[in-house]
Amino acid sequence: MNINQQAITKAQNGERLSFDEALYLYKHADILDLATWARKAKEHHSQKEIYYNINRHINLSNICTANCPLCAFSCEDGDKRGFVLTKEDVEAKIKDTIAHVKGLTEIHIVSSLHPTNDFNYYIEIIKSIKKFLPNVHIQAFTPVEIVHFAKISQKSIYEVLTILQQAGLDSLPGGGAEILDDEIRAKICPNKANTQEWIETIKTAHKLGMKTNASELYGHIETIEQRLQHLFTLREIQDETHGFQAFISFPFHPQNTQLDNIKPITSYESLRFIAISRLVLDNIPHIKAFWMMLTLPIAQLALAFGADDLDGTVEEEQIIHAAGAKTGQKMTTAQLQKIITETGYTPVQRDSLYRKIK
Repeated sequence: MNINQQAITKAQNGERLSFDEALYLYKHADILDLATWARKAKEHHSQKEIYYNINRHINLSNICTANCPLCAFSCEDGDKRGFVLTKEDVEAKIKDTIAHVKGLTEIHIVSSLHPTNDFNYYIEIIKSIKKFLPNVHIQAFTPVEIVHFAKISQKSIYEVLTILQQAGLDSLPGGGAEILDDEIRAKICPNKANTQEWIETIKTAHKLGMKTNASELYGHIETIEQRLQHLFTLREIQDETHGFQAFISFPFHPQNTQLDNIKPITSYESLRFIAISRLVLDNIPHIKAFWMMLTLPIAQLALAFGADDLDGTVEEEQIIHAAGAKTGQKMTTAQLQKIITETGYTPVQRDSLYRKIK
């Protein structure tokens, strides 16, 4: 059996793909065949269920030392667009959320590499949120931020994660991975955590009992091979640690970035990549179709391409919108349920650890 037929047979049967087999499918398989195989793989993991949660995003600051060419959100200290939330600002947002959001299960925090905030600032933010919401899961700080905290505090990654965990941090969102290839990172994000630092942080979090997500930013300057190798790196980590809960792929939005000459990736390519990620990441339980990045119609269609999670209500988001995203900044549970039900699947509200709520 040649590799082409072997790849198809394995995809049909839900068997583990090699890199060359996955590459063949990515480049040559019919997209509807990929969707069929990915749906079968999805249903192996989560049957006819599609998940969502009630969450609240908070961005602490957009003032950042990294100055990544791929980013439209960040700015340098002194820029009039810059902002930084105080602990009191965060508490005000939490109080507003408590007053207006019923059934909240997660606070999601992604920030920047701020030039002057010390590590204690972040510890106090976590403690303050936990004080107001002791039973709500806090998913905060990408591995890139954790590496930054280690540098500014002169502590190890293990020490930083342990201190934050004791303060009330429950899991990491897994962002900042972009493409786990230092050749690419040197061009798109040269001043933040490298591949090995990202991997070390994730593995350390998993060893401490923290679950995390895994992510990938695709559709910029990477090759198909580099895009795919990223998935295999994640699969190898998961074989070792079993700490990833979900994979999220982010299509690159070039508007307002230093890479705005790049043509935005098509929805066709996004759906193809979601299907391939479901087939390759056979050991990661869930694949997210983040409606805010993909748009609602494409996120809904992604449920037929192997995705089984739409993320959540969000409430407020700034990073993606700075790069030109046209989606709204929040979603109701009724809207999420309707989107899922229309596909023939069953909507399931979950908490951050994928425990069913209703």
